[in-house]
Amino acid sequence: MKNQSAFVQVVLCFGLSLLLTGCEKSIKAQTDNERSTGPSRSTVMPDVDANHFKVDHPEQFRLVTAQEYIASPELNVTGAVNPDVSRQVPVISLASGRVVEIDAQLGDAVKKGQLLFKVRSTDIAGAFSDYRKAVVNEELAKVQLDRAKLLFEHGAIPKSALETAQNAEDNAKVDLDTSAEHLRLLGSDLDHPTGIVNVYAPVTGVITDQEITNAAGVQALSAPNPFTISDMSHLWVICDVYENDLAQVRLGEYAEIHLTAYPDKILRARINNIGPVLDPNIRTAKVRLQVENPGVLRLGMFVTATFHGPRRERYASIPASAVLHLHDREWVYTPVGNGFFRRLEVVSGNTLPGNMQEITSGIGPGAQVVSDALDLQHTVSE
Repeated sequence: MKNQSAFVQVVLCFGLSLLLTGCEKSIKAQTDNERSTGPSRSTVMPDVDANHFKVDHPEQFRLVTAQEYIASPELNVTGAVNPDVSRQVPVISLASGRVVEIDAQLGDAVKKGQLLFKVRSTDIAGAFSDYRKAVVNEELAKVQLDRAKLLFEHGAIPKSALETAQNAEDNAKVDLDTSAEHLRLLGSDLDHPTGIVNVYAPVTGVITDQEITNAAGVQALSAPNPFTISDMSHLWVICDVYENDLAQVRLGEYAEIHLTAYPDKILRARINNIGPVLDPNIRTAKVRLQVENPGVLRLGMFVTATFHGPRRERYASIPASAVLHLHDREWVYTPVGNGFFRRLEVVSGNTLPGNMQEITSGIGPGAQVVSDALDLQHTVSE
């Protein structure tokens, strides 16, 4: 009996030891698991410069040396053609009424005195009524003056009565002349009055604004004006110049105007105004150029204005094939030795004769660049 009890105790102790060993392993495994879920150690890789690289056969790419080019600095800005407001003349109607006929339209070239439109107006009836009354009153005043003169000569009336009659006649003539001038101003004939008022062009030019149609109402001497005539012989070019570039723009000097619609035409425009207030959003000033119209300028045209600096500066010139246009930027490749090349960002200027390109920033005269940047770019991409 004692041996059996001892055997049972040994079995229980062995089972308990196995249970404790399993729990310890489970807790250790859980602890290791928790440790494994923490942040792992990071490996720092050296920085890679995409603009500095090595090629296997650098001798395949021919190098050229940038030449010196002397020129005045240029500033190119965009602008639009606008009318010269001092040469715009509104066409007004002196009579209120309804439009019954339009003889010109927007965009037409008109001459001074040309009929533009007709208005049926009741103002003519009132003006003609005043004129007829003035005629009758003047005739009566003249008869009374003649009678007063005759009576005064015979001593029947005093001189004061004659003077009163003379004053009445003078006033009647003034009223008659005023009413007649009113009719003529409205465009009506004194002998054959009509309710139609003709409106003529006050100047020669082009109709750049029209605010009436057939059967539309017109109010005398009030906005909007039925027509606006502009003299297109001289126009304005309005440009936006950034604050940092205003030093290159000076009043009284001339700029070159390049037309988007006519690339082969270059016009000269005089700078006659620089806006005193900058746009607070984009920090630009309005620069106004006055240009003589050779007959090709149209209102709203887009142009490029080129302003030239006061002194000449030293730039570099390289073959046009050495400039790589990539991502709206311009780059060149320069050798740095041991088969390595570096890609540099540059700013190009004008295209020069002989398929050469002016470089205003990035490299200077004497720098070596790859003559065909596109070939090297393809090699690097592969």
